[in-house]
Amino acid sequence: MVASRWGFLVTTALVSAALVAPAAAQGTIALETIDVVPVTPVAGAGGTGRSATGERIESGGVLSLAKVPFTVETVTARKFEQDRATLDPTFTLARTTPGVNLSDGQGNSFRQTLTYRGFDASPLQGAPQGLAVYQNGTRINEAFGDVVNWDLIPQVAINRINIVTGNPIFGLNALGGAVNIEMKNGFTWQGKEVSVMGGSDGRILGTLQYGEVIGPWSFYFAGEGLRDAGWRYQSPSEIGRVYADIGHRTLDSEFHIIASGAKTYFGAAAASPVDFTRDNERAIFTYPQSIDTAMGQIQVTGKVNLSPTWDLSGNAYVRRFSQFVIDGNDGNFENCSSRSNFRGFLCFEDDGFSAAPGQTQAQFRNQFLILGPRNQQIPFRAGIPYGTIDTVRTEATGYGGTLQATNRDRLFDHGNTFIVGGSIDVATYGFKSASTLGVINPDLSVTTDPNNPTYGNIPGLGIGPIRTAGALGIAPSSVTGSNLYMGLYALDTFDVTDRLSLTAGARLNFARISTQDLTGFSPDVTGTHYFNRINPVAGLTYRVYDWLTLYGGYSESNRAPTPLELACANPNRPCLLPNSLVADPPLKQVEARTYEAGIRGAVPNFYEGGLLNYKLGAFRTDLSNDILQVAVPGNAARGYYVNVPATRRQGIEVAAEYVTERLSLYANYALIDATFQFRGDLSSPNNPLADDGLISVRPGNKLPLVPDHQIKAGFDYAITPQWRFGMNMQAFSSSYFRGDESNINRKLPAYFTANLNTSFQLTPTVQIFGLVTNLFNNRYANFGTFLERDDNFAGRYVLNDPRTTTLVQPLSVYGGVRMTW
Repeated sequence: MVASRWGFLVTTALVSAALVAPAAAQGTIALETIDVVPVTPVAGAGGTGRSATGERIESGGVLSLAKVPFTVETVTARKFEQDRATLDPTFTLARTTPGVNLSDGQGNSFRQTLTYRGFDASPLQGAPQGLAVYQNGTRINEAFGDVVNWDLIPQVAINRINIVTGNPIFGLNALGGAVNIEMKNGFTWQGKEVSVMGGSDGRILGTLQYGEVIGPWSFYFAGEGLRDAGWRYQSPSEIGRVYADIGHRTLDSEFHIIASGAKTYFGAAAASPVDFTRDNERAIFTYPQSIDTAMGQIQVTGKVNLSPTWDLSGNAYVRRFSQFVIDGNDGNFENCSSRSNFRGFLCFEDDGFSAAPGQTQAQFRNQFLILGPRNQQIPFRAGIPYGTIDTVRTEATGYGGTLQATNRDRLFDHGNTFIVGGSIDVATYGFKSASTLGVINPDLSVTTDPNNPTYGNIPGLGIGPIRTAGALGIAPSSVTGSNLYMGLYALDTFDVTDRLSLTAGARLNFARISTQDLTGFSPDVTGTHYFNRINPVAGLTYRVYDWLTLYGGYSESNRAPTPLELACANPNRPCLLPNSLVADPPLKQVEARTYEAGIRGAVPNFYEGGLLNYKLGAFRTDLSNDILQVAVPGNAARGYYVNVPATRRQGIEVAAEYVTERLSLYANYALIDATFQFRGDLSSPNNPLADDGLISVRPGNKLPLVPDHQIKAGFDYAITPQWRFGMNMQAFSSSYFRGDESNINRKLPAYFTANLNTSFQLTPTVQIFGLVTNLFNNRYANFGTFLERDDNFAGRYVLNDPRTTTLVQPLSVYGGVRMTW
């Protein structure tokens, strides 16, 4: 397999093929200067600060970068085009942006958690979501768990992504910053393009986009499709995404109607035991494990110039989200021999939980008994590796919008930009989970066939959802609910002098989260919770020279607990995570305080006519009442969410990029010191060094899965007017396993990876290209946690090593052809 991949690589290099932007196809690179950036969510909804003739200007919620008192990281369409064979925007963000790393908790590169400065934007239900993510001004953190499904975003249609820190104007979840995704439209991209690609692991994909301007109207359409067998067993990927935009522009207004949709399917979404991957790197754990997701959204954006100094902008949307998860798991069942009334029947493990308030000992004991759908007791049979097929269905419908006014009248004969606005987001959701009794077969598949040939006829299999006599985790759950998020904000930037600018503002966040249990098993889930907070921001910028700006600022932000966290917060009534919801005590909202300062600038004609962009910054974010997911002693499959007193993320970032007409060269470094700032015990039952399932956390202990050091560098060079070649690399220091918050186990090792891209322009309209990822085939893991040791798992496997990890995709080679006209 490796030899064939290297043969493909050599062939690809000989024909000189890679992903590059059409503008670079003739051996040139655009000298892009990022001069204005969005400071509110709606700023980039119709193109960031563009006039009727297309040039970038300060308007509608954007400011000159020299006046922004916080960090802004920008990734343009040209960089995404170099990585189009990945069809994954997080791949480009991770290879180019200081402070960004990925962790793959699901064994699929399309569903990785993006971490920036120690804050997550993750597709995993239950992950602490610390970044607010917007697409064309619409918040796309999903309604139920604030998750971010990167696989639903069409990569080919991305115009640019800005990561903005220290700005509470972006609302809830902007603890570590906001990711603002500006999509293409017919005014920003014109032409016709079709790409067809293929390569490792049976991957085949195609993209197309079309953009045109006809008088005052613009039209844009993009589509993407991918099928990949996956490099691990039972891990296929299927992606289909479409995006369409109709725009209308006059001298005083611009409006867009946008429709987007996506459907994705992924298999084998879980980490693998180290005992398995030592023998076979492609190994997975139990299966099936599939995730089937669908999304549709309709959006309207607009901006009107009311006068030479006033403009009004806004958006409105409706979004439909649906996800169905099938997960085969170990059953954690036992003989009820310790409970004399039910000896000989099947019970869920009694791990020493306390009885719920008002619950008798008999009721508490009975809640561990496994029952069928007709409340029949299920006989226990020795030697059977019991498992479950767990299913989770999440449905959500959201709608809302933002309205914002911007004024640029001079104040006391000084330049001034005043922005005021408000937003509302409403969503209704439904969440259902169930478990069906089954067995774990020798190939680690979990089946519910009562006539399984390996184990013979087993009463109780395949008869439908199982439940406990009470309601503890394994019971089916059915929850409906609604969210109401509202915000009012104001931001003012005053030019004290031509070079000194002062920014101040605030946002009021209000959240109402309501949930209702429909099963009758979990009445504690039913409840309504309210959260509100005013978050201020203030900062200064000073333009020392045209090529050097100093900046510094302070801000506060918050996130409300998600419905999932609120419904699973009682240690005495834990959830079978993330499948069931059983308890509803209150959690506090997370509050963050951020300080940052630095220098940045752009030096034109730095060397041989090139442009040098650079930045150096330091930051610190202190969080109170941070929310963690912890497992209960004796069974890591069950857990709950808790507030912890304090955590901290601090560090420094330094970056530089040099661009000429033929060469693009970048390098950056980030130090991310993410630590706990409290003293206490946390549950981590599978941590091999835990004391009776507990670990002790001390101030200064590192947050898991956040490398302290990151180094990134790369170049792209036009060898001839037709032939381009590029390479990039990333290096990350070691990090701790999830579940090792006390930092007492050995770490995930440090790692580095490298990628190649090259292209050849056959004709003015035809280009062949190729992309090589993980060039040196480094076998490293960027995610790790612990599992329960077992001397006889599934009746035949020995699990001595408690570590479970996700190895990254091995060396992979892709190539294809693109036509533009």
